[in-house]
Amino acid sequence: MKKVDVVGLGFCAADFLLVLPLYPNSGERVQARGMSRQGGGEVATALVALARLGSRTSFIGKIGSDDLGKFIVSEFQKEGVETKGMVVEEGKSSLFALCAVEEKTGQRTIFFYHDASLLKPEELNKNLITSSRMLHLDQYETEAGLVAIEWAKEVGVLTTLDVDDLNERTECLVKKADFVIGSEKFSRYFAGEPGKACGQILKFGPKAAVITLGERGCLVKTADEEFITPAFKIKVVDTTGAGDVFHGAFIYGLLQNWPLKKTASFANASAALKCTKLGGRAGIPTRKEVENFLQSIPAS
Repeated sequence: MKKVDVVGLGFCAADFLLVLPLYPNSGERVQARGMSRQGGGEVATALVALARLGSRTSFIGKIGSDDLGKFIVSEFQKEGVETKGMVVEEGKSSLFALCAVEEKTGQRTIFFYHDASLLKPEELNKNLITSSRMLHLDQYETEAGLVAIEWAKEVGVLTTLDVDDLNERTECLVKKADFVIGSEKFSRYFAGEPGKACGQILKFGPKAAVITLGERGCLVKTADEEFITPAFKIKVVDTTGAGDVFHGAFIYGLLQNWPLKKTASFANASAALKCTKLGGRAGIPTRKEVENFLQSIPAS
């Protein structure tokens, strides 16, 4: 069998998206202008992005034994993401997210619920993890993630981490990952601002630290270089999943051994194209679509 490029370990969800003319105040009622149901979750959506770009991916995560769980699996399967590492917990609810998207700005407010438990280390597929090229983790499945990252390190599998909040366990993952990609919010928790956060992350040992800056682009720092890659200006429909798609596209660039500046630009372009459609996955581009978009940008 062909070797899996990326194994993702983390949360997966069923996203219900409502487009609102404006976000209501407490007690108000507002009619939605549009609705969509899609698969969601940070690592899960990053893997779908990788699959559309051409990588072979496999997801490890936990769902409940409900209809939403079946929907989540079907959304992976139609994208070509392997699901043999997924765990079904009987009698529990899969992660459900209601995303309220403001029509004028594309900004979203998210409500979520689930009662399925976190993955246990004994529920992990070790062979799947250690036979991949890269392992991608989130900040939620920390107990299983800490075991998986040690397995990966033992056999030389590269590791990436998507992190937004800071606690003792996520800090342990930061110290062990090869590539840490955090949000601007995380950088403030971690060291006060993005530049200092990147410097502190590198002291722990990762090969590179990346901070996503939303509409301003991203900051990338290694031992040898530091740069900001600006975001692309597009008409935003919905920002749901933009960071997840950025992660997937950045990992894709790492798999191609591209220079980090090319990788960051490719990831920014992928995230921008995602924002042109409703939901975290509907707008995820193929590699050709990203390349065409980049070629259409006038040289500065």
